[in-house]
Amino acid sequence: MSRSVVGLAAGMALGFAAYFGGFWAFLLVLVLGAVGLVAGLLMDGNLAPGDFVRRRDDQQRIRDDQRRARRDWQQ
Repeated sequence: MSRSVVGLAAGMALGFAAYFGGFWAFLLVLVLGAVGLVAGLLMDGNLAPGDFVRRRDDQQRIRDDQRRARRDWQQ
């Protein structure tokens, strides 16, 4: 399924929620959709939990796959 079809389906779901349920139903569907998106990205591996936090020493966090590509770390 292409991204445009997924976007169309999400837009239609939000539209139906806004029309039939009002503003609060629209917000609920929007928030639950965002939570589902984040959960899906975490499960696919496209997003790491460490992407949401910042290190205290302001060093850039390097993910393991990027480190392997730079050959700084071998496993």
